[in-house]
Order: sequence, then C-alpha cells, then structure tokens
Amino acid sequence: MQIIEVTGYAVRSAVITMRRTGKPLEFVIFPMLHVASPTFYSQVRLRLRECDLIVMEGIRGNSVGVSALTLAYRFAPRRRRNGLQEQRDGLLLPESVPVVYPDVTAAEAIADLKTLPRWTYLLLMLGAPVMGLVFALRGPRAFLDEDVAVDDLPSTLRAEMMADSPVEHAMTDRRDKRLLDALGEIHAERADEPIRVAVVYGAGHVPAIVSGLMDRYGYRAREAEWLTVLVPA
Repeated sequence: MQIIEVTGYAVRSAVITMRRTGKPLEFVIFPMLHVASPTFYSQVRLRLRECDLIVMEGIRGNSVGVSALTLAYRFAPRRRRNGLQEQRDGLLLPESVPVVYPDVTAAEAIADLKTLPRWTYLLLMLGAPVMGLVFALRGPRAFLDEDVAVDDLPSTLRAEMMADSPVEHAMTDRRDKRLLDALGEIHAERADEPIRVAVVYGAGHVPAIVSGLMDRYGYRAREAEWLTVLVPA
C-alpha cells in the first residue's frame, strides 16, 4: 500500500479509511508531512470537520534536543518564495471537534534517542539544521525525491534497511505503541458507535498504524483518497 506518492511534478498523500466488519466505527488516517502547501492543510482541515474525534501527533513539553531536530522542517517555510507552510494545529484543527494527544513527552523522546550510540545522536542533532537549510534553499523541489516516499511494503533495499534501522526504532517505537494503545482504547469503548476517528500523524508512523489496527483490532483499509501535498513552481 502506497502512503506517500512522489513523482517528478508533485507529492501526494493517501488519506486511508479503515473499517472492521460488523462495527460502525471508522478510523481515517491522515499521513502528514510537516512542511507542505497551504492548500494541503486547508484540505485536511475540511475533512477533519467531518470527523467526531481527532487523535493528533504532538510531542508534549519543551526540549532543546527536540527543537534542534525540528529545525529540519522549520527553515523551509521562512523563505516566502517557497510557498510552503509549517504544519501547525491552528491550520488543521476545527474548533468543533475534540482532540486527544497520546504522544510522548519531550523528555521521553530524547531519552529514546540517547539510547543510540553517542556519535549517532550527535549526528542527528547537528544534521537537522543543515537539512533545514537545504530545504529552504531548494524549496519544494527538495521534496521531489523518491526517498521521501513512505510505503508499508518498502520496494527498495534502502527503504527496507531504513525501516529496520536503530534510528527509526528510537524515533518511533515508543510513540507508535503509545498511539496504538490509545486507538485500542477508543475501539474498546466506542466500536459500536457510528463515528469517524481521524488519526493525524506523520507519514512515517502510518505503516505501524495501518498494520497495528489490522493485526490488533481487525480493521482493514477500505477506501483511499489522494491529496496533493505540494507542487513545485
């Protein structure tokens, strides 16, 4: 299943609706990129208005380390000519829909990263600002790279290696578990209600979300809608 599609002229994200036979509850997965065109965020917001509950990514608390990592996508929108925006809750969340944040704290996120070899941890911290400058200088075309694509069945050896890398595990394992536990609670409490539950998380988390909902709770992907994330000038 393809989650993010990257071609020579655009990046698209697949909004995935998952259902379980015999249950009216629907999970609607929104794979996000943290930098995108304003139109993408407005399209997501319109669809979130149709949902009854939003489960939202968002590391809680402040940390110098987390701030350093997010520089990779906070630089690009600062060049107005790029026509990009940084993802913010104010751009996405309708006031009428309740939101829950099952994500980890900043302290937990940094503690997980510090389990990596020291040189790897330092490289992450030093590399993020450099990547941010590259994004800012190249603009949207920096995203038109096949390495941005995220599949739950990776098609290249490099993608398979990245999926099993210690860095990926350190950055996502605890967060994915926390999220799936929260979705399990929603399933246990509200599976018999005809509601739509939006899951708004970075695209890198979506393979774990889709496989977790299927393996743990019996939900399967039934529909998908492509949204354009960005088109370079």
